[in-house]
Amino acid sequence: MNQKISAIILTYNEELNLEQCLKSIADLVTEIIIVDSGSTDKTLEIAKRYGAKIYEHQFTNQAEQFNWALDNIDIKGEWIFKLDADEFVLPELRKEIEEILLNTSKDTNGFYIKRRVYFIGRWIKHGGYYPVWFLRLWRNGKGRVEDRKMDEHIVISGGESAKLKNDFVDDNQKGLKAWIEKHKKYASREAEEVYEEKYGKGSNRNFYYRTPAFLRVFLYFIYRYFFRLGFLDGIAGLVFHFLHGFWYRWLVDVEIFKLYQK
Repeated sequence: MNQKISAIILTYNEELNLEQCLKSIADLVTEIIIVDSGSTDKTLEIAKRYGAKIYEHQFTNQAEQFNWALDNIDIKGEWIFKLDADEFVLPELRKEIEEILLNTSKDTNGFYIKRRVYFIGRWIKHGGYYPVWFLRLWRNGKGRVEDRKMDEHIVISGGESAKLKNDFVDDNQKGLKAWIEKHKKYASREAEEVYEEKYGKGSNRNFYYRTPAFLRVFLYFIYRYFFRLGFLDGIAGLVFHFLHGFWYRWLVDVEIFKLYQK
């Protein structure tokens, strides 16, 4: 393909996920950039097998780590593709990207792509979890990650953005225990951000965080599991929507409460 793409992937002990991620983009991108924060497993060994350029940088949060890469690495590609180590590109998306970049308008600076989340082997299609769009592919120099501790997004400076038809997949292979530990960290970060923003002032979480603490958790789970048909995702969906839509949101409120007690 004529258009060169640089993939940027942040890693930390991702030996269970990284192979699938890199294999899915090996024939799509012209450059793989790994920004690692001290992996002690086989992550870097796997990255080297795919010819990745590896950089080490201490991790603070996703936004800061990715923006560090944009600011400090000589990125060769005309386009930048952001992927997490536990994500991979479906063959139909790979083909679509190859075709669309050959004919894209000069006014188009970014592309939104739908994410499929798998949990315990099942695609989570309901509960408002699909389709969800993320801007993951943009012209080099035209995009930057929001300065947020959680729920950061890519912001494009000028031009238009379009949507692609096909999906990328989020399918973390580290297991439920790792999922829970990761979301404990997420809960602390989100609570800190909400606390600093005084319950979402100026953020996209206004409505949720203006409802009473803890009560909103019950309301959100009911809305997501019943009104947004999360129950159609089966047993895996019940586990996922309960953990993500109730347990995690409850944990965030506990962390917020602790901050206000200081």
